[in-house]
Amino acid sequence: MRRITWVLAIVMSVTLLLAGCGQKDASAVVKELDQKMSKLQSYEGIGTMTLHSGQQPLQYKVEVKYQDPTYYRIELTNPKKDIKQIVLRNDEGVFVLTPSLKKSFRFQSDWPDNQGQVYLYQTLIHSILADNTRQFATEGESYVFEVAANYQTDSLVKQKIWLNKGDYKPKQVQVTDAEARVVVEMQFDQFNFDKKFDKEAFDMQANMTASANIDPLPVITDAAKEGAQQPVAAGEGTKDGDKPVAAGEGTKDGEKPVAVGEGTKDGDKPVAAGEGTKDGDKPVAAGEGTKDGDKPVAAGEGTKDGDKSVAVEPKKETGSGPEGEPNLAMGPFGIITPSYAPDGVAIKESLEVPNSDNHAVLIRYSGTYTYTLMESRPKDVEVGVIWGHGIDLGFTLGQLTGDEQKSLTWMFEGVKYRLTSSDLPQNEMVKVAQSLVDQPGK
Repeated sequence: MRRITWVLAIVMSVTLLLAGCGQKDASAVVKELDQKMSKLQSYEGIGTMTLHSGQQPLQYKVEVKYQDPTYYRIELTNPKKDIKQIVLRNDEGVFVLTPSLKKSFRFQSDWPDNQGQVYLYQTLIHSILADNTRQFATEGESYVFEVAANYQTDSLVKQKIWLNKGDYKPKQVQVTDAEARVVVEMQFDQFNFDKKFDKEAFDMQANMTASANIDPLPVITDAAKEGAQQPVAAGEGTKDGDKPVAAGEGTKDGEKPVAVGEGTKDGDKPVAAGEGTKDGDKPVAAGEGTKDGDKPVAAGEGTKDGDKSVAVEPKKETGSGPEGEPNLAMGPFGIITPSYAPDGVAIKESLEVPNSDNHAVLIRYSGTYTYTLMESRPKDVEVGVIWGHGIDLGFTLGQLTGDEQKSLTWMFEGVKYRLTSSDLPQNEMVKVAQSLVDQPGK
């Protein structure tokens, strides 16, 4: 009897111990999340955001940096077009940058304090803490919360948030509408707390320069023309009677200077960098090599005895704009028509604004709602300042201004959009804006 009593006592002790070390309940997790938020100093997250609000899902690579108290850097990249936009908040305000197009736009607002973002840790945790009707579950190595969506639009109702059990790092977010359809999804691939950033991480000019990703075109000088007098760089050498040549060049007696890496023969005209010619030959494109009577050989191909050396093929041009920026930053873009319009709404008219130096166009809608969409292409390095509320459009940050008549303004791929209406609801404005993504100009 005594032995049975001891066995029962041991079993009960083990059961109580296991219960104490078991899964946490919702209140325990919420308490620890509250403590974590009070000590949050910095973090960096990388992942993919998918928008399901249009006809086709839109995916964006997202990189988030946060530094206490109010420094944010969100980089959104469209992988199809390899164009990135950066939403930046620092002491000077809130900026939307498109570095490859040299476009920057500044807002005066308290974003993101006045609106949540699906990729911001603060938004997710505050949603959990604020919803007293939250649903809690465990899935493998994750705690899962289902809470009310807090994105200032009636179309987004609920969201599910997956957090890692060990450190509460976010793993996945799904935001759904009233019919439980997933509208926005965020998948985190990496997330690290207490990340150290240098002081330029949140500087506007530093981000414009470092993120421009512009490949400068080779500079074609007039040094090879007769009579050109170019200074000799440090370390250059010349021969008797030669004019100055660029660093590393070599010429023969009586020859005129040639560009870096050029080679010429007696009587030849200058050829472009890396070209090779024979007596009487015409210049060959950069990187080509020829034989007597042969057609040009592509860069990197082999040559036979007597052929000139083959140079490395230069980088291709990225566009006709300054410093190789894409052509979409130049000239008119047509009329970009949204693929979405609310029920009972149709286009009343569309026209190009006469004598506009930024290629502005107008599209007017009427019906159930009346609104106007203006599109324009601002000049390079334009910084606009708008006062209003930041609105998350998914692919970028928009700014909502006005009271009775509201205007939603945003930049995307070098084009500035302004949607103005006195009766179009905000969630409909967002849908119209999102439907412009990947629409071509006509």
